[in-house]
Amino acid sequence: MEFESNYSEVDDTTNVTNNTDNHGWQKVTYAKKQRKLPAKQSDSGKIVQNGSSIGGGGDKVFQSLEKQSEERRRRIEAQKAAIAAAYDTPIRSSKHRSDDEADDSDAEGADGVVQNGNVDEKKTKPKKPKKPKVTIAEAAAKIDASDLGVFLADVTASYESQQEIQLMRFADYFGRAFSAVNSSQFPWTKLFRESTISKIADIPVSHISEAVFKTSVDWISHQSYEALGSFVLWCLDSILADFASQQAGAKGSKKGLQQTSSKSQVAMFLVVAMVLRRKPDVLISLLPTLKENSKYQGQDKLPLIVWVIAQACQGDLAVGLYSWAHHLLSILGGKSGSNPQSRDLVLQLVERILSAPKARTILVNGAVRKGERLVPPSALDLLLRVTFPASSTRVKATERFVAVYPTLKEVALAGAPGSKAMKQVSQQMLTFALKAIGEGIPELSREATNIFIWCLTLHPDCCKQWDKVYMDNLDASVAIMKKLTEDWKALSVKQSSLEALGDTIRSFRHKNENALMDVEEAARQKLFKDADKYCKVILGRLSRGHRCMKGVGLVIFAIGIGIALMPQQSFNSWDWNKLSVLFSTQQSF
Repeated sequence: MEFESNYSEVDDTTNVTNNTDNHGWQKVTYAKKQRKLPAKQSDSGKIVQNGSSIGGGGDKVFQSLEKQSEERRRRIEAQKAAIAAAYDTPIRSSKHRSDDEADDSDAEGADGVVQNGNVDEKKTKPKKPKKPKVTIAEAAAKIDASDLGVFLADVTASYESQQEIQLMRFADYFGRAFSAVNSSQFPWTKLFRESTISKIADIPVSHISEAVFKTSVDWISHQSYEALGSFVLWCLDSILADFASQQAGAKGSKKGLQQTSSKSQVAMFLVVAMVLRRKPDVLISLLPTLKENSKYQGQDKLPLIVWVIAQACQGDLAVGLYSWAHHLLSILGGKSGSNPQSRDLVLQLVERILSAPKARTILVNGAVRKGERLVPPSALDLLLRVTFPASSTRVKATERFVAVYPTLKEVALAGAPGSKAMKQVSQQMLTFALKAIGEGIPELSREATNIFIWCLTLHPDCCKQWDKVYMDNLDASVAIMKKLTEDWKALSVKQSSLEALGDTIRSFRHKNENALMDVEEAARQKLFKDADKYCKVILGRLSRGHRCMKGVGLVIFAIGIGIALMPQQSFNSWDWNKLSVLFSTQQSF
């Protein structure tokens, strides 16, 4: 009790003293600041700033709180480290940053993003070195003709009986030579789509040297047509595969358009051009495949096919016109025929063919190639319709067809009159012409009538063929007989057989007389009357010409007798020029 009272007195005295020193004010402290004090204190107790003391067990009061706080801090740091690892960006706690880092924070702000005290530094990727762009001309200039010759000799010896492999190795040689040329240096799809044929026809052959070209074509000349045909199709398939990949790239991602193909497309075009220029007949064997296989058809493939035919033209104009007439011209009769781009490409090619030196002479003399006509009757029929359309359907391209039509018609009708081959041609053309005359288009009817009369003069059997179809083509037959009467003087001289024509016209008269008495033919009475009128005129001229020929025969017989009985002096004094004029005048009848 005495100890307690003494303690109370001391305590009261201390409080009074403190109250007196602080003038009644007391400083308040918090537990958070207590944790920042040095950890090692005297076990006897801790003196706080307000004069109160804490016993030795005071450290244990906040131990659990500090432990929880430390664990929480560690978890936060772990989460931050995990997030940093996910983004591959180092995260540094603001608590562990040095003073130097704090001083450089402004400089780092330009390169990194600060979020919640963390700095995300921008990772710089090393730039890949750009490959130098190589043009076709630069790659072609590095090809050595002697090296190519050694390579081809080695390939021929190694694969002597395997021409397909030889040709593929031939393509691989140029593929390696042009492997550095990417699509940006040879954008062939855009080039073919936007350029004229005259501009693309010599691409890429114009870039290689004459020595390399000669070495190549000399080697190609020893390859078989069958192997070359398969090789050209293989190359075309490679080109079309590249075309399909470019179309897919244009629709989707544009990445990859600059990538170089394993087999450079420059090489594919080059070897196809050299094969077709050296052996153009290879193309003729491929035309059925190009016409029947859908992967070679379509407006988007047309520039490539035109380029292929242009290569064959360089080797043989006749092969070029044959391919044009048998394949390209038929496109105008289909759905693509109404497309202006298609018409333009078809016309560009034939204009290029006909503008070649001595083109007309070469094509007319070679109108028949291995039993087949360069311009068959079906092609001339289609050409007739695009050259002489109805006035309401004329387009800008019509005038260009009018310009090339005369030469193409001459090639189509070239041949020996009376021959078996021309008989077949004339009979086919007669059918086409008769149908065209009946369509009622003035310009088309006039041109078709001229072709029909040409058929009659070419072979007598055409007259018999006309007789068979007379009743079904009465309108056209009237127009033909009218033309015969108007131009009889010129046409009768060209007629192969006036006797066959006379028999046909007499048959028409008989049919006209029966039709005029037939009630069922009442609607065509006027046509039959017109036809009968022209029949009478033609028969009258034929009979007059027949009488003239008899008279000429009698005159010749009399002159022969007179010459035999005439003295030599009188015989020498005759004017033979006047006599020849007399005979020629009689013949014109």
